[in-house]
Amino acid sequence: MSKKSNKIIAIVGPTASGKTEWAKKLALKFNGKVISADSRQIYRGFDIGTGKDKSFRQDLIDIIEPFEKFTVWDYQQLASNLVNQYFSMKSLPIIAGGTGLYLYAVLYGYILPGVKKESDELRKKLEKLSENTLYEKLKKIDLAAADKIDPKNKRRVIRALEVSILSKKPFSEFQKKLKPKFKTLIIGIKTDRETIYSKIDARVEQMVKDGLVEEVRGLIKKYQSDLPAFNTIGYKEIIDYLRGKTTLKESILNIKNNTHSYVRRQETWFKKNKDIKWVSRYEDAEKLTHKFLKK
Repeated sequence: MSKKSNKIIAIVGPTASGKTEWAKKLALKFNGKVISADSRQIYRGFDIGTGKDKSFRQDLIDIIEPFEKFTVWDYQQLASNLVNQYFSMKSLPIIAGGTGLYLYAVLYGYILPGVKKESDELRKKLEKLSENTLYEKLKKIDLAAADKIDPKNKRRVIRALEVSILSKKPFSEFQKKLKPKFKTLIIGIKTDRETIYSKIDARVEQMVKDGLVEEVRGLIKKYQSDLPAFNTIGYKEIIDYLRGKTTLKESILNIKNNTHSYVRRQETWFKKNKDIKWVSRYEDAEKLTHKFLKK
């Protein structure tokens, strides 16, 4: 047990690859505690469309209301505190999720700006601009940050612009690494495109059967539909259907296609990291973990 001290396991991979299930199994096998790294599962009420697994205890899901602001810095603070808490309990922290920025902020100890008193006026101005306009603006201000952020992730682009403008320093300057106080094994779930697309399509169909339309209908009655939380695959497409812009069949197809595109972006992001150990089978992940903990 002592050899677990200051060691972390991270499970990464594209949407629908099985990260949560692997994390759950590893936690049972090695006395672990699972910390979610999903920028959409943080929202209460967004359950079906984000694929939350509530069959076991996970930290950092259902932690904020859809109207509350939450940044990578906030995640870094909460997750890091949990990691230290689990070290003191002699438990193995296992971070699992597909939000690369969340994962890397904790694993690599990036110095992130804790800008808590953002200018609401500036944010409102930026939110009115198109994705392309925002991204071009970021490229002019901070090309290094733009290279690392998905142009379609409007929330992240706005955040980078906001920090750069308010701090009068490029956002990328804040993303320097500290030396983490722990050792990390990052396990990547390797899967082929055809298999993952098939899993995604089946999962989307199941989400609709499980009540995705009803979930979205209830949420937009309760909250403003222009909140960042609704700019989530599975929700924005159903909102289009509920507003009569598309048929349900078209919306379901759009969810599938948009998720496929997101998977390609995730793969590109994670493939850049040479620290990730890619495996296709859970049994191999277990062997890697066992070996890592014995060192």
